[in-house]
Amino acid sequence: MGISYLLRSSILAVAALLLFSVNLAKGDIREYQFDVQTTNVTRLCSSKSIVTVNGQFPGPTVFAREGDLVVIRVNNHASYNMSIHWHGVRQLRSGWADGPAYITQCPIQPGGSYVYKFTITGQRGTLWWHAHISWLRATVYGPIVILPKTGVPYPFPAPDKEVPVVFDTFKLKVETGKTYMLRLINAALNDELFFSIAGHTLTVVDVDAVYVKPFTVDTLLITPGQTTNVLLTTKPSYPGATFYMLAAPYSTAMSGTFDNTTVAGILEYEDPSSHSTAAFNKNLPLLKPTLPQINDTSFVSNYTAKLRSLATAEYPANVPQQVDRRFFFTVGLGTHPCAVNGTCQGPNGSRFAAAVNNVSFVLPATALLQSHYTGRSNGVYASNFPAMPLSPFNYTGTPPNNNTNVSNGTRLVVLPYGTSVELVMQGTSILGAESHPFHLHGFNFFVVGQGFGNFDPVNDPAKYNLLDPVERNTVGVPAAGWVAIRFLADNPGVWFMHCHLEVHVSWGLKMAWVVQDGSLPNQKILPPPSDLPKC
Repeated sequence: MGISYLLRSSILAVAALLLFSVNLAKGDIREYQFDVQTTNVTRLCSSKSIVTVNGQFPGPTVFAREGDLVVIRVNNHASYNMSIHWHGVRQLRSGWADGPAYITQCPIQPGGSYVYKFTITGQRGTLWWHAHISWLRATVYGPIVILPKTGVPYPFPAPDKEVPVVFDTFKLKVETGKTYMLRLINAALNDELFFSIAGHTLTVVDVDAVYVKPFTVDTLLITPGQTTNVLLTTKPSYPGATFYMLAAPYSTAMSGTFDNTTVAGILEYEDPSSHSTAAFNKNLPLLKPTLPQINDTSFVSNYTAKLRSLATAEYPANVPQQVDRRFFFTVGLGTHPCAVNGTCQGPNGSRFAAAVNNVSFVLPATALLQSHYTGRSNGVYASNFPAMPLSPFNYTGTPPNNNTNVSNGTRLVVLPYGTSVELVMQGTSILGAESHPFHLHGFNFFVVGQGFGNFDPVNDPAKYNLLDPVERNTVGVPAAGWVAIRFLADNPGVWFMHCHLEVHVSWGLKMAWVVQDGSLPNQKILPPPSDLPKC
């Protein structure tokens, strides 16, 4: 069982629980112990040794309520360095617990341990955790389930049950006339995914732990790093059939290797006329949904346009209406010179490289947050990341004929506390156009606009949605297109922003923001914990 199998088998996780089985009090402390270790797992009659947490693949679910303090002790028993990121957790003033190696912490070395502490503030829904170093995210990951505060209802009809599902080959057994909440997590390393259940519709109610205006679809899209909560209402009477649950990739890549595996689970109804608890009834017809074509960008555009914040008095959409700083980032592929005597597959014998505004990110040897906090950034990073391309060109048109080489560097943007930011990310077609899912640590942001072709700074902002845009922590930059986001820099620290793909050429699609302390005590980052790992 090679790494390609692990990528396929970890494509989509659906976290769940029975509502009546969880009794979390308001503002409690939730303590967990994560033992990182090497474990033998068997899938499809094949075994392999992989790195896991507590011997589980996927790893254990972290349960909490909004307002809870979460304390997780990570003991590294594996032979690899380790760090864990709590994907989507705001980490207000607690950047030391964010987890990306060499950004907010040095990794936990073999034999070492570290206690992550953070409070869930203003979030409810589904998030997830994963290793944030090297390739270990392929097997080290798990769900985060955040329930509302005690006594606070969902802003939609309460489901009868919430059920755990992990697609490998999984069978979900349901009763007629019930509503189930499926908490979908795209834990894939590389694939944006279509998801559908034959013969059933899904009502989207929450994305990235933020409620949205509910809407119903036959098929949804979820990119790597994103989460989506959906309500599944089962049929009122026994259907006498079983139903495929399918996840298949969406891709606009023009070249290169690509895994187009379709992952299948099975939805099976309890038969009221049978007292048997036997496994799947192979005599029933098995129905299969029709998914969009692999490159159906029109479907993707129409689906993402349906996502809207609730924008109610209880759950407002606090979109920055005025902007202090504007940034325009190009994201895409370029080239680096091939190593001496090396063999490379890029243009003219070069090797592919990814960059943001022509800067391919280089991880430092010392964690950026430690360098910033101690005032010792000299020689670690430069605070001169370009706010826009130094040489504008036709980003999505005919690729430029000049040099496609990109530069290397650890260059950051520095923002005063409270700065309102607008960022336009523009996909390029220098070496082929493809979509890129970007994740911002430490913040949620509002997706105020997106489109295809080159961003028009005169006409496109007039079309922005500043009333109820969707609020997320991960967004896909359309292939040969752009996306505009806004956020308020109200969280002091150093915050990573990166493409949530793990293909080699995407490693340079990264940068980081420094948000300086504010003037008030509650606007300053907390001191580092005593057990912060050393480099």
